[in-house]
Amino acid sequence: MDSGVGLGFPGHGGDAEVILVVDDDRDIVRFVEVNLRLHGFEVMTAHDGEEALTVIEQRRPDLVIVDLMMPTLDGIGLTRRLRADPLMAALPIIMLTARAMTADKVLGLSAGADDYLVKPFDTLELVARVRSTLRRNQEYREVSPLTGLPGNTRILREISDRVQSGCDYAVCYIDVDRFKTVNDAYGFGRGDEFITALARSLHRAVAEAGLPPVFLGHVGGDDFVLVLTPDQVRPVTTRSVELFESAADDLYDPEAAARGYLELTDRRGNVQRANLVTLSIGVALSTARQFDDPREVIAAASEMKSVAKSQPGSFVAIDRRRMDDEPESGGFGDYSTPPHGIPLPRTPSEHGAEL
Repeated sequence: MDSGVGLGFPGHGGDAEVILVVDDDRDIVRFVEVNLRLHGFEVMTAHDGEEALTVIEQRRPDLVIVDLMMPTLDGIGLTRRLRADPLMAALPIIMLTARAMTADKVLGLSAGADDYLVKPFDTLELVARVRSTLRRNQEYREVSPLTGLPGNTRILREISDRVQSGCDYAVCYIDVDRFKTVNDAYGFGRGDEFITALARSLHRAVAEAGLPPVFLGHVGGDDFVLVLTPDQVRPVTTRSVELFESAADDLYDPEAAARGYLELTDRRGNVQRANLVTLSIGVALSTARQFDDPREVIAAASEMKSVAKSQPGSFVAIDRRRMDDEPESGGFGDYSTPPHGIPLPRTPSEHGAEL
């Protein structure tokens, strides 16, 4: 499924963009808050990095203004924590510094800040920096409004960076099997909860993978992308499936979860059975083929996702074709079966059907 839909990650429902101001100087916080509100922004506040993380967990802002020097967790530490979190990696950050030192600017930008402001600053400069950073974020660091994860522009840029780096990488294209049956049975609201559960499951699996960091993006709808090393493919996808299937079971009505399938009534009044959701994951490897364009990588991973969908239960199909391989009549050769595929935990109920 390729269409983007809305999803209830912590965020705001109004039209005003939400700015989080983080500074241990309460006079500065008040000055920034008042002036941003006068220019139509909604403002949240925190007085150190740890408090900011708590605020962000409850409600995701559109931009963070953070002071460089703070107790407990300073601006550099907060910025690095946010950049290391796949769900917050694309959140725009403006760093405040009391010193017009080049070293401080470099330190903030190196940690991942998008821009900086040197104290003291006037209202016009503050608002101009906020608006330009938000605009750049929208144009160049597209974020899915559904999950807060990087969207298609960021995904393509991440893959392009890997292609140009010359390092080994893998791209996983992830799709939910029978997601339509969830919407048909429970409505789009419940469907959004399933996508939320998948985003959180992927996020947790990525966090557990450690270093090097795994990139997680949201194509739209129930489609997600991982960019990682070849060695990380098996542990990350296996853990993702385990976490998602457990979370999905809790989202089904208890009766459906217990029997292992959904019962749907069609327009003619006939009751049909559909297996519970699973994941199909297609993997493209740079170690098997040389890619010159990020779209080629996505296409190969998407093709293998189709292979995975031909298998029962959750499945990871890995493309190991070389450039000189001739595809078989079906187009995929033997690449959908072990050792080129990883069958994962849940298997379809014998009472269910592929709807």
